[in-house]
Amino acid sequence: MNSHRNLWAVVLAAGSGSRLATLTTDACGNPVPKQFCSLNGGRSLLGDALVRAQRIVPRDRTCIIVAQQHRRFWRRALWSWPARNVVVQPSNRGTANGVLLTVLSILERDPFAQIIFLPADHYVRDEPALASSLRAMTRLLGSHTEGLVLCGIEPDEPDPELGYIVPGPSDSCGSHAVERFVEKPHQRLACELIAQGALWNSFIFAASGTALLGLLRERMAASVEDMETALARPHPVKALEELYERLPEMDFSRAIMQGAEHLLRVVAAAACGWSDLGTPKRVAETLRRLNRDVSGRAHDPTPGLFPGPAFINLAAQHARLGLSIRGSTP
Repeated sequence: MNSHRNLWAVVLAAGSGSRLATLTTDACGNPVPKQFCSLNGGRSLLGDALVRAQRIVPRDRTCIIVAQQHRRFWRRALWSWPARNVVVQPSNRGTANGVLLTVLSILERDPFAQIIFLPADHYVRDEPALASSLRAMTRLLGSHTEGLVLCGIEPDEPDPELGYIVPGPSDSCGSHAVERFVEKPHQRLACELIAQGALWNSFIFAASGTALLGLLRERMAASVEDMETALARPHPVKALEELYERLPEMDFSRAIMQGAEHLLRVVAAAACGWSDLGTPKRVAETLRRLNRDVSGRAHDPTPGLFPGPAFINLAAQHARLGLSIRGSTP
């Protein structure tokens, strides 16, 4: 675990995962956000992400960004988590606004914070290998204080459903400049990108809190000002609710990172069986690679971390729906 006292982790868990709705609808027809589902029984994807965070950051410096409309899910999953570390958005207004809210919340507690962001919808077969790369990312923050450090995954195969980072020249620390992003290329282009050394964009990134806030202020100044004002009011919860009713939805990758390549570095993580589980097709492919049954057997349980199993077992749903899932598209 990284002992740096100003290092924080944020698990991004406010999305609805609508592209995975085929698999994440319960028996009563209610949608369940995918982060509260498990891949193959036992702990949820959110639980996996929290364990991933605690490989590098202590529990008391691990925050989770969630959405108010998912309260019935995260209240059960996070009942034992420090309440001030659960950052609640009145609604989901895109990843950029979620990042902004957590950055402001953490900087209020630690003005010198360095923060690593981890999505809550990933599967990783080799967690220690990824953890090694995450530690390398956080060490790089000491010399790359004004920008963002990204984690790029060495591809197992060309995958047209993922985003790619094309790296530029390397430096003495082992990181690379970011030449450009390519989002969901067709199969042939994906092969060409991999031949050029491109990496999968994991959307795992790290930055100092002040540098990240500066970039957000440059790209979405009005939203930053409005959110700072809301949080400074006597009743910030109510002020945030009012703000989120008119806050424009902003995607972090498109609105913040694209066009800021000169401020980015990327660390290459060795192929570690990573998947973002963004679509039914990717879930099916991940399950096939596991080479194990889909009967609901739990993987890597952590007793006591969460009070019970996830709301939905994606493997069991996949098995129940069968061919309709294997033939599905995003």
